[in-house]
Amino acid sequence: MDLTNAKWRKSTHSGPNGGECVELAGVAGAVAVRDSKNPDGPVLLLTRTALRTAVQSATDTH
Repeated sequence: MDLTNAKWRKSTHSGPNGGECVELAGVAGAVAVRDSKNPDGPVLLLTRTALRTAVQSATDTH
């Protein structure tokens, strides 16, 4: 998938020094996820449902 024109977004909670952040970009039928410190590195493609499930699982306190 060509991500050349993807519009990457980083959380507004991310500090200016990078830290442990990811960036997201909406692409056809998926969400692209990458490490903000390594924008030329690998990209994970997830469906919106899979991303939602992963975030909910990571934040579930039960």
